[in-house]
Amino acid sequence: MAEGTVTFFAEKLSNLILQEASIFGEVEGQIKLLRNELEWMRLFLRDADSKRVYDERVKVWVNQIRRATHDAEDVIDEFILNMDDRRRRLNTLKFLKCLPTCVGFADKLPFIHELDSRVKDINVMIGAIMANRSKYGLEALTASSSSTTIDQVEGYKEKRAPLVEESNVVGIDDGAKEVKQMLMMKEEVSGRSVVFIVGMGGLGKTTLAKKVYNQRDVQGHFDCKAWVYVSQEFRAREILLDLVKCITPLGDTEKREMREVELGQKLREHLKEKKYLVVMDDVWSSEVWSRLRPHFPEAKDGSKVLITTRNKEIALHATSSDAFIYELRLMNKDESWQLFLNKTFQGIGTTTPTLTTALEELGKNIVTKCEGLPLAIVVLGGLLSTKEKTKQSWEKVFASIEWHLDQGPESCMGILALSYNDLPYYLKSCFLYCGIFPEDSEIDAWNLIKLWLAEGFIQRRGKERLEDIAEDYMHELIHRSLIQVADRRVDGGVMSCRMHDLLRDLAISEAKDANFFEVHENMDSTFSTSIRRLVIHQNLINHDISQCLHNSSSRLRSLVSFSKSGIGKRSWRYLQEHIKLLTVLNLEEGFYGHMLTRDIGQLIHLKFLCIKELRSDVKLPSSIDRLVNLQSLDLGFNYCNIPHSIWKLKKLRHLQCSNCKVSSQSQINKCVNGYLGVEQLTNLQTLALEGGSWLEGDGLGKLNLLRSLTLGECSTSYLKTEFFKSIAKLTALEFLDLSFTEGPTKKTLANHLGLVRGKKNVTRDHNKTLLPGLMPFSDHAYLYDLSLGGKLEKLPEQIEFYPPKLLKLQLWDCELIDDPMMILEKLPSLRILGLISDAYVGKKMVCSSGGFLQLERLELDELFELEELMIEKGAMSSLKTLEILDCDKMKKLPYGWLELTNLEKLSLDGSSCDESIKEIEEAGGEDWDKLRKIMC
Repeated sequence: MAEGTVTFFAEKLSNLILQEASIFGEVEGQIKLLRNELEWMRLFLRDADSKRVYDERVKVWVNQIRRATHDAEDVIDEFILNMDDRRRRLNTLKFLKCLPTCVGFADKLPFIHELDSRVKDINVMIGAIMANRSKYGLEALTASSSSTTIDQVEGYKEKRAPLVEESNVVGIDDGAKEVKQMLMMKEEVSGRSVVFIVGMGGLGKTTLAKKVYNQRDVQGHFDCKAWVYVSQEFRAREILLDLVKCITPLGDTEKREMREVELGQKLREHLKEKKYLVVMDDVWSSEVWSRLRPHFPEAKDGSKVLITTRNKEIALHATSSDAFIYELRLMNKDESWQLFLNKTFQGIGTTTPTLTTALEELGKNIVTKCEGLPLAIVVLGGLLSTKEKTKQSWEKVFASIEWHLDQGPESCMGILALSYNDLPYYLKSCFLYCGIFPEDSEIDAWNLIKLWLAEGFIQRRGKERLEDIAEDYMHELIHRSLIQVADRRVDGGVMSCRMHDLLRDLAISEAKDANFFEVHENMDSTFSTSIRRLVIHQNLINHDISQCLHNSSSRLRSLVSFSKSGIGKRSWRYLQEHIKLLTVLNLEEGFYGHMLTRDIGQLIHLKFLCIKELRSDVKLPSSIDRLVNLQSLDLGFNYCNIPHSIWKLKKLRHLQCSNCKVSSQSQINKCVNGYLGVEQLTNLQTLALEGGSWLEGDGLGKLNLLRSLTLGECSTSYLKTEFFKSIAKLTALEFLDLSFTEGPTKKTLANHLGLVRGKKNVTRDHNKTLLPGLMPFSDHAYLYDLSLGGKLEKLPEQIEFYPPKLLKLQLWDCELIDDPMMILEKLPSLRILGLISDAYVGKKMVCSSGGFLQLERLELDELFELEELMIEKGAMSSLKTLEILDCDKMKKLPYGWLELTNLEKLSLDGSSCDESIKEIEEAGGEDWDKLRKIMC
């Protein structure tokens, strides 16, 4: 960890020397001396970091280096902050421009002298620390490379192996069969019953529950299913809210304002006539079931609640005639060995690897140390999968295991600690950072990557994009089983991940020991005055954040809050007065007050600013343009007016403000300050904004690094030829979401596409279509997710118009007159299709035989004129999910639905298909059995 601290700061210092030469010129000698010392320390720390767990002297030495590095970083950043204040004052006092240059220099002289003095002191301190290496017998520490170099990770990227899926864990089948029988048995007990899966941490309770829950016959057995994570931080309202969201749509106001009792009533009302399955994962207290039990009705026989818990007493407390307990056992030797082989040799083929006798014996000795615990086995297998398959390499690991196990009675935690200590420094930081998120929470992968970037954890690797390198880091942590994939994007990438609670405990413990971050989970928490990162989970009293910070705030660099109470104006004032060196400000659950203080611009070191709320109004002050280091601005779904000076922030990589407008720059402002436009954000990777005058011209097309573009409410008055040419130039796009509205000219999107019927500007050629507006997407080789909203009476017929690797397509408000299926069914790679909110206004759609061969999900939502969907035999052969929502004129199920042999889920809402459902239910038989199993 200390190696990472030093490396990240050394790189930061090198960049500052280049960027701020005019500032550091007078103290250049001391700054360069500091940088050189850091480089030498970094090399020795690669060896010391791995040895600190074995030698208390090394641990002290490493901690001293870390503190000295933090001191140096504070000195440099405070100096930059003071110089920024100086510049601003001089610019405000216009008359000073008439004075000699020496006056401005004299003004900054005290700061330079202070910097010079403090850096000298730090260099002396570092010299003394390095001298202690020989003074206290630490000469054995040598300059060396870490366990895994960045170059090795680059090689790993190319040979990345398929992951061992959790559901395929060895030895789980017997347990799955028994739990399934408990869930599906026709018990004599009427009403709802409870099934408990009990076992120690790391034994695979969640894995087993998932395997059973996702089985097709289990899904079909129940009318309604829901899964919720509970964890130690039990809050009844949040659990009920998550359950209700699983089974019925909720508006933003309902999510925000419904009380616990109202949510309970809504849940009970929805479940009372259904046979339901509800999974409550990771229950720690008997209070959970006691408090939630009244909300689960007993009206329908066969309904089940499945609870996973470490504590058998919880199951015994609830046990009655309507409860069943399955107690997970440890793996036997054969199962443990097979799981170890699967993980250690993942991706090399399906055959059992051939090992030498010596290596097999050593491997079995290693597995024995795991004592049959699956989590320990897969984590240790993940570690060994990165090592050479030699006796010498495995002996080193075995020796380390024995040392870690000697430190305490818990074998699992010792093995997890070994896997952590084996990580290279840059992965250690990334792994520990995953511990900031609430227990059992689903972590948004993209948000995590942006946080890693802002924290400086991602090391440059040639000309590769930093976000791609960060994604490699994430894949290696997954490969080592230190984090788990929770959900994937349609292209197979990681959408979200989770962290096992034992690994989270390890991350929090190691982070506290290294002064990396601390978690505030109760009001009695006390922190070191040198804390660098603070994570708040506890709700705040009176929205006041200062209660958590006490005397630790002056050194604080990252503040991450998951407090649902938010923070108020008093907290903002405290931030400006006491926490001026913030790099990350992440308010996941939003804030209280809606107005960012105008002094937000004082946080000039800020790289990541995230304020999320449920569609509230937020105001950004004009001082936002002082945040010159800002890389990521995320306002969630808040509504906001953003000053046009946002275009000054040239380091912005991610601007995610999809409900926000950017103000127009006045002519006077252009004359005084020069033109500002979106094209100045040349580092931008993600852009989500409402359309506006900033779209005029060709500036958008100059953002050649853009990967994700979301434009909402684009008035057609801005949709000139330059706009569509700009879209055509953005060939690096992977995600594109365009929403068009009619402007004063009353033109539709169809006009710009050149597809309005009867118009002379329609040029037709069976080989090629020439469009005067929106250009073909044939050059968008990476675009896999496309959404279009706006009036469009006809789709382009040529398949070449569409992105060649399109996997997901959503159309809404298009008012298509002709059946779109005859065109869309020919898209060769399409997996997800959504037609939403009058995307089609005709009465009938036909899916032809042989069409939509790759389609896995079809969503028809609010197609108010649709009466009939016909699916010919051989069409949609891969379809797994069909959603027909609020298509109220469609009274019958799609013709041919029985031919969809892979269909697993049919979602209906409103009065969609109600006549067919009633007829099939009354007739009974095989058709009803199939329909009942897939319908939800």
